[in-house]
Amino acid sequence: MEHAAGSSQDAQSVPGCYRHPDRETGIRCTRCERPICPECMVNASVGFQCPECARGDSGTGHAPAASRPRTVAGGTVTADPRLCTKILIGINVAVFIAVHVRPSLLNDLVLIGAWPPAPYSPTQGVAGGEWYRMVTTMFTHQEIWHIAFNMLSLWWLGGPLEAALGRARYLTVYFVSGLSGSALAYLLASPSTATLGASGAVFGLFGATAVLMRRLNYDMRPIIALLAINLVITFGWGGISWQAHIGGLVAGVVTGYAMVHAPRERRALVQYGTSALVLTAVVVVTLLRTAQLT
Repeated sequence: MEHAAGSSQDAQSVPGCYRHPDRETGIRCTRCERPICPECMVNASVGFQCPECARGDSGTGHAPAASRPRTVAGGTVTADPRLCTKILIGINVAVFIAVHVRPSLLNDLVLIGAWPPAPYSPTQGVAGGEWYRMVTTMFTHQEIWHIAFNMLSLWWLGGPLEAALGRARYLTVYFVSGLSGSALAYLLASPSTATLGASGAVFGLFGATAVLMRRLNYDMRPIIALLAINLVITFGWGGISWQAHIGGLVAGVVTGYAMVHAPRERRALVQYGTSALVLTAVVVVTLLRTAQLT
């Protein structure tokens, strides 16, 4: 936003809205002088007021819920913006420990398309009715390097993304991406191949983070370089499920775009509607692959 010549703000950086720190603004509340963005402005008899001052002054202005600080995606700003990320990491670590305490548990958690393979009728795997494997595989790791890499990536990407989207939207992106990765692996990989790991969901966070950084006009080079390195590893090393990585990445880009670009008037409808469409595609792919294998 430009300032008039001679303004006292010419020599200093433009402040961010007190409810949306990522949005620069030159407008301040006429009562408390806090910086406010267009979304937070409430018309007053003279100038604009923030939601709190408007409500306290005349009982008008935004609804009480609107006075809560919101993220760029419309989520509520919380005291601990990494809580969900910590819980997800805790679940992954707990499952990792459980698998090593009871190794037989691994066979019940990994993603398997169908076992035994054709011409026998599958009695195990997703084709055998064990759809839960598409979720449990997202939290299952066997090798220490595997869980260490995924959890470091989850912490590095998940924390800032959770703070930017809000908890509900962040978890939506995470699980939709993870399920999309499971669905593509189920569709394209050998049905007897066991797939495991949080990589599909993590790649979804990569995609959503790239979209968010583009939306905020941040320097894209670090995330693009990191994503490129991970894609080289994905296709260059054996034993890695590229299907899960690509499925998660695409879903993360799609849902992430909906989260940060949804119009304010229909924000929730666009955000969760897009996520529901991606989940519908996951279900359709799973049904088609199951019909093929049975």
